[in-house]
Amino acid sequence: MANSYAQPILRTGNLAEALRVAWQLVELADTGALEVDFEAVARTPEELNRLLEQMPEAEWWAYGPGRSGSSDDGDLPSDHLPVFLRDWCRPVHAVEAFSSAAGSAPAVVRWDFDGWPAALENGLGPGGTRGAYVTLAANARDLDLEDPADVHTVFVHVKQIEAERAPWLAAQVGLRVIGELVMAPV
Repeated sequence: MANSYAQPILRTGNLAEALRVAWQLVELADTGALEVDFEAVARTPEELNRLLEQMPEAEWWAYGPGRSGSSDDGDLPSDHLPVFLRDWCRPVHAVEAFSSAAGSAPAVVRWDFDGWPAALENGLGPGGTRGAYVTLAANARDLDLEDPADVHTVFVHVKQIEAERAPWLAAQVGLRVIGELVMAPV
């Protein structure tokens, strides 16, 4: 597992706006290879069913300290709510359906691509795959979904050594960074 560094650039109560900004950022990237990863916390049977319809192959585990149960153990997720679900390497056309299925559940869409463009005015050449992501945390303020909220947060990921790329990327979509650069395991 690698680490990138993420910085929030938008927090809004409007999911459509958050998705629009995320897609604008993705359009800036080298997307020769583009896929998405999904994560969510299902708290109710209804949320779980909707999410599993979109992520039938998802790994899952009981969510919260001291809890047990997981897909690795062959358990039923409905017996261990709330559960954290994760599904990797999904096609990009699945984003809208996943976002809709998440409803009010805390959820993450992470776009994974080949790299960021050069930011020559900041002395940065094209960025490679390590540290090149866009993440939308729906119904959450953080990447780990530990701070559920009725807002949606868009993060840009960069290499720590190229931290100045984050404000540059935000400016490319008419925004600015709104929080600290934090380590983000992916």
